[in-house]
Amino acid sequence: MSYLNALRLHFSGRFQANVSTVNNDPGHFDNATFLQSYQAMQGPGMNPPNGWLNPQGDAAFRLLGCRITTAWAPSGQVGPSDPVLGYSVADSDDGVPAKLVDLDPEQQMVSTIWGLTVRIADAGGNTLVQGRFKPAAFMDIWIRALGGGGDVPMGAMWQSVLTDLQWGNVSASPFLIALQQASAASGRLSIKFNTDGINMDFNSPDFMCGRIVGTIGPALAGEPAHLIVGRQFMTNVYTNNEGAGPIPTDGINFFAGSVHSAAGGIFLDLGNALPTTTPGGPMSNIGDLSLTVPSASGNPVKLGTIPVRVYTDRGWYPNTAGVVWLPLTAAQLQLIAAAPLTLQRDGTGNSISEWGNGAFVRADDFVYRMSPGDSVEIPVYAMQWGAPLANAAIGFVLDPSQLQPGSGFPDLVYGPPVATPDILTFAATATTGSNGVATLKVTAGDPGNVRWFNGGTDYGIDGQVYGIRPGFVNPSLTAGPINEWNFISFLVWSGFTASYPQTWADVQPIFQQYANIYPVMNRFLNLADYDSVVAHTRWLKLAFALEPGDPNAMPVTRDLSPAKRNAILAWLDNPLPGAPAPVHAPPPRARAMQVAGAAGPSTKGGKSAAYARRLFLRTH
Repeated sequence: MSYLNALRLHFSGRFQANVSTVNNDPGHFDNATFLQSYQAMQGPGMNPPNGWLNPQGDAAFRLLGCRITTAWAPSGQVGPSDPVLGYSVADSDDGVPAKLVDLDPEQQMVSTIWGLTVRIADAGGNTLVQGRFKPAAFMDIWIRALGGGGDVPMGAMWQSVLTDLQWGNVSASPFLIALQQASAASGRLSIKFNTDGINMDFNSPDFMCGRIVGTIGPALAGEPAHLIVGRQFMTNVYTNNEGAGPIPTDGINFFAGSVHSAAGGIFLDLGNALPTTTPGGPMSNIGDLSLTVPSASGNPVKLGTIPVRVYTDRGWYPNTAGVVWLPLTAAQLQLIAAAPLTLQRDGTGNSISEWGNGAFVRADDFVYRMSPGDSVEIPVYAMQWGAPLANAAIGFVLDPSQLQPGSGFPDLVYGPPVATPDILTFAATATTGSNGVATLKVTAGDPGNVRWFNGGTDYGIDGQVYGIRPGFVNPSLTAGPINEWNFISFLVWSGFTASYPQTWADVQPIFQQYANIYPVMNRFLNLADYDSVVAHTRWLKLAFALEPGDPNAMPVTRDLSPAKRNAILAWLDNPLPGAPAPVHAPPPRARAMQVAGAAGPSTKGGKSAAYARRLFLRTH
């Protein structure tokens, strides 16, 4: 059931995603050719080349002014006598903000939130319950609105669980009492939120902020953290002329539903599925939406309708987060038990449906960071007609097609490569158990320094990125459009053995790169300078020793291998000096081409640029 539960609350407000954009371009990872202009704000024509739209970003992810708009219990909507309707959903009140970072400059489509604390607080700011947000990447990013350019019209969703719950005195709110009781068995809450309408105008006080709406409910024991085991509505997508992002052919994005037979109805989560008139604006008028199912007569049976006047009302989205409940009769529940559901746009003929066989397969956690020799066991969930699908053979294949290789600069457009060499070992198939879960075991080898620059002589991007896509072995279970985002991403770090004793010459290239690609640190210390680093060893030792889930962990980008982190910690214990090796000077032509500048497929430098880059490279 997850957050799609009769017991749930909805919230609405703003978010900030103050990501740094210097590290969005693979070309910026070459220490030898890095230009100071890469740390400057994006200028006209990218001339000189620069750090895109937000080079001084600190990666902070914040919840801003999020208030609980409605709450629901099995008996119906919670009334104003429950003070929960005056409460807020907030992040930490005693720590630094969470961090939002990409997996890699060549896989930017799984941006993950680390170190987020989510609280429900009363009107006085007192915490009534708080939990740790299990790190999660966004899913189902798309072009949701027309206009704006870059990432402005895009929308995406995050689904996760809140763990390590700490409850305060909730006795004043019957709703929170019920929520506490319902989550007692699992010790977790389920949370899902949608973001859109990000502001990319650096002259605006709302810069890097956008709209967020979400839902919180009880997480049941044994259910996945980032996935609904339910009815999965699939769509075909196309890419606009600029290649900036996916657009659903029928105007409605991927979404999930959950049938509750005992309660007599179905939840549909349209929160990241309906287009908007403007970025962060009201829903577009795409006609009445009717849920239908085929019948023996050949004519579809209409199960319920979401009128256009309802979902286009300005209060609908903040009050519901796009979650819709449609009651069903016993006969209708029987009719949909083994038949595909369709959400029909009345009057247009456009629709989005389940696969004809009702099947679906996806990994719950779909982002992994690994060192050579590491193994991970990945739960992969198969379902049919919204229920776990037992004894299903699941196949796994390498699929790098959605990675984003290359650079915005013409001299680096064809490098560095991705998904090579092939160093992931895994079985080609696995079979689901009675719970519908198959286990994919992946072991990583050593990719070497394949993404170092100048033929491997210049320090470059650590490790390599890969993709593995799950699917059904039985072709009869694959019967519809594929979600391009439904694959598992891996960053496998290069093998590294520290010298002994280590000197500044050994660690300086690592520090130099972070000084280049994360320039906000320059406000506090110069990571490329020996004296500056030594003056801050106590603070750096603390930050580099923290677990990645801690919002204070260094590096903020979470792209430093454990082997190199341990080497840095060892050197910080005994910071011996040493002269770094001379930096390779780039060929005059390469530097000239960089200085001349080229916008490449986009001048925004965000997700739209990364998405476009993979298409740009396929056609050049």
